[in-house]
Amino acid sequence: MERFIQHISNTLSISDHHLEMVLGKLVEKHFAKKEHLLYFENYANELYFTLKGCVRTYVSDYNGVEHNISFSIENWWSGDLQSFINRTPAICNIQVLEDTTVLAINQANWDFLIKEVPEFVSYTRVLFRNKMFSQQNRIVQNLSYTAEERYNFFLDEYPDVAQRIPQKHIASYLGITPEFLNMIRSKRNRIDSTLYS
Repeated sequence: MERFIQHISNTLSISDHHLEMVLGKLVEKHFAKKEHLLYFENYANELYFTLKGCVRTYVSDYNGVEHNISFSIENWWSGDLQSFINRTPAICNIQVLEDTTVLAINQANWDFLIKEVPEFVSYTRVLFRNKMFSQQNRIVQNLSYTAEERYNFFLDEYPDVAQRIPQKHIASYLGITPEFLNMIRSKRNRIDSTLYS
């Protein structure tokens, strides 16, 4: 739990008593590489805080092609919020890309903490705000950035993620083919080698 304790303490001030209440509602779970936490149209019974590993959220189009929506590494949350909160079928799939350890919270425990721990309400507001900012930036990038600009932003913003996941998943996230991503990477490498030679 140390990683989560550090994370929530860095986000806001919380009393020891309320922190213990939060920790008491989280369950540590382990998933093997490629295992799914959630499938499309199932119900999202839990949200997940990543302690170790990497999680991807994705959808499949009418041709069965997968499109990555987001990645979650250490200290990040993942889950289908709409399904979790509204009790509706999930609109996405969630899969681990590495052997992964998470802290899971179900809806009953989430609702309990919302009612009983004011700091948890503040914490979720920060999470939702940051998620909203991230999604807004992603929409703007997809509409107005070139593929190369989107890739460069991804590397600058998420360097740890870029080093850990297969290129095909990065390409899917960026909305381009792996072949085109290879071209962008080759161009970037040529520029870097020129700058530092």
